Amino acid sequence: MVPPACRRDVEAAPAPRRDGDDAVVELPVWRPRRAARHLVPAFSALHPAPASFRFEVSLERAGRWSAWVAGATIGEARFAPLGGRTDGLAAEIDEFVAEAPAHAVRVRLRLRVDDRHAPLAAPWLVSLSAWDGSLPTPDTAPGGGAVRLAVPALSQMDADEAIRMRICSPASVAMVLAYWSARVEVASLAREIFHPGLDRYGVWPAAIRAAGRYGVAGYLLRFPDWPSAAWCLTQGLPVIASVRYGAGELAGAAIPETTGHLLVLTGYEGDAVLVNDPAAATAASVARRYRLDQLCRVWLERAGVGYVLVRPPTSPGGPSPRP
Repeated sequence: MVPPACRRDVEAAPAPRRDGDDAVVELPVWRPRRAARHLVPAFSALHPAPASFRFEVSLERAGRWSAWVAGATIGEARFAPLGGRTDGLAAEIDEFVAEAPAHAVRVRLRLRVDDRHAPLAAPWLVSLSAWDGSLPTPDTAPGGGAVRLAVPALSQMDADEAIRMRICSPASVAMVLAYWSARVEVASLAREIFHPGLDRYGVWPAAIRAAGRYGVAGYLLRFPDWPSAAWCLTQGLPVIASVRYGAGELAGAAIPETTGHLLVLTGYEGDAVLVNDPAAATAASVARRYRLDQLCRVWLERAGVGYVLVRPPTSPGGPSPRP
């Protein structure tokens, strides 16, 4: 379920081809509505076996395609080397960034597949979110009504002292998985999401991959505005938001400032956003209310990216919750 302002047609998946030990899915040429500089791909497979994968991207320039650029490998596989940068295109930790806006993009997904546990035999999807780099026009006028989703509260501060300050992403994912009746220990999820090469627990595509192992599909979205986030909440979809703020920018925040943090949007009421902030000292203090205008500033005017996780009707597990 994707906000109407962000939807594109869903295309049938191309058949994968073998490339040595890898399976490669070449996706059709993608043309964004507006030429884009930031590209955020994600892969979600509803399969219990973890798949190793990476995305590879090429841009069209003056009628010619650039060399392929490889993003970070998610999982333990060691793929053949491929540069992370070419003229005008670079792979960052979670996204691909073009120096100039691109009108046409090629994306391919490379997986290391064990034929006995092939994730591509299960339901799967590849999503791509694009952003031209412009900031959204502020639209934080309170909408009618209120929404409050019953997302269980978990504090990352309950984890081992060695990692508790670093696992906001696994803790946020664990809360939303629990909302979808898939309860996973935060420490276990942190081990699964951790990227040893980058020494990070917050790699966005790794979080989407982990959710799929528990029957919960997901995608990454560069949210263009608050109404798109409010639409998700109204549809019963919590949003895991990537925020960044300095001291005093987010009143009542669980931590005074951060260069990067994940928290769960659980609803809205008037000029307030309801949030489960995993950085709270205890589970009892995780649920919070942040000012809508401030939340939009530290989220939509910064990274603007959110994880959206949903249990498909055909997915095994408990029933989908109701708002």
